[in-house]
Amino acid sequence: MSALPDLVGRTLLVGYSGGLDSTVLLHKLVVSNPARLRAIHVHHGLHADADAWAAHCQRSCDSLGIELIVERVQVEGNGLGREAAARVARHAAFAHVLRDGEVLALAHHRDDQAETFLLRALRGSSVDGLAAMRPWRVYANGWLWRPLLETSRDALREYAGEHDLSWIEDPGNEDASLDRNFLRMQLMPLLRTRWPQADAAFARSAALSAEASDLLDTGDHIALASASNDGGTLAVDALQALPAARRARVLRRWVAQRGLPPLPANGVASIEGDLLGASTDGEARFEWAGACIQHWHGQLHAQLAPVPMPGDWTQEWDGSEILQLPTGAKFELTGAARFDTPLRVHARQGGERILLPGRTHHHALKHVLQDRGIPPWRRSEMPLLTDVGGVLQAAGDSILSGSLDAWLQARGARLHWRAPAW
Repeated sequence: MSALPDLVGRTLLVGYSGGLDSTVLLHKLVVSNPARLRAIHVHHGLHADADAWAAHCQRSCDSLGIELIVERVQVEGNGLGREAAARVARHAAFAHVLRDGEVLALAHHRDDQAETFLLRALRGSSVDGLAAMRPWRVYANGWLWRPLLETSRDALREYAGEHDLSWIEDPGNEDASLDRNFLRMQLMPLLRTRWPQADAAFARSAALSAEASDLLDTGDHIALASASNDGGTLAVDALQALPAARRARVLRRWVAQRGLPPLPANGVASIEGDLLGASTDGEARFEWAGACIQHWHGQLHAQLAPVPMPGDWTQEWDGSEILQLPTGAKFELTGAARFDTPLRVHARQGGERILLPGRTHHHALKHVLQDRGIPPWRRSEMPLLTDVGGVLQAAGDSILSGSLDAWLQARGARLHWRAPAW
């Protein structure tokens, strides 16, 4: 876990919906140190009273002498439910407004923590998921802080009454068709009739899960480091030496580190069954959500799913401007104004040969690519540069003909092929 920040001298950005929880949090923080506060209200536009809620928040902040930022967002489903889509939009707004090193304070409390623990347990979450919400974590360019996680909803309501606070009641909180509302309105009251401290017990279990997750996380970091190679690949033999449970955690951590979407539920099993024991030069791959993992030469490679160059695509290019390729990659010539004569950019067709620097005879491009250790999926993405006479001058930016290499060196120029998955 990252070290916690020192709050001295830091500005707090308070997430302020206008509801009971955030109203109490804002008031508590104003009382403790008003000089370092500002607030943000996210206007989702999902309710007819959304403008009135924003106006209420503005009046409250004005009375407290606190700057309020009202961020209007568009809630787009993208396959998510309304509640999840609103959360995504809200956090995007928080991240946008949060300054470097600033601390975002949110009003999640003990009852929220208990509900989160139960929801994740019902989804079959691992110990990492059961850890639920952390009191502190790195967030965007700063930190996220939940100072009320050990405080019950009843205690917040009591505080609000003692200080004569006013807040908004969102009618959406009474919609029992939403999972969290169902837990709060129906399941938790039933549990409390037999176990009065059910909320506290679930929150305690979340805290214990967080401790266990942190211990596992330390081991995962060590195991991932031992299996990692230059270029962000994983050694298959090092992975296979790990216990299966540790290997699964390392794979998930590695995928997250690569900036790819989380592995789906069947991801680890598919990698275990189809990739770890596959031929080192096989075509086996696991694809999900626009990403893929492939086994090649004893290494697992993870990246965005490759987009091959269209076989019939071609474009003349003089190097004076960056060339956008149909794969989403870019070709750039730096250090020189342009080529003496435009070159043709195109996909591999097969049978190409190239005269490399310092050589006296041509080599099959296929063999050069193999000798350089370029994976098959990179070869399919690779653009070729051919001169007006049909002579191959470059494959990507690392395989150059002798004549093009000399031309670039004489001008202090370089080719750059920037593929989106690199």
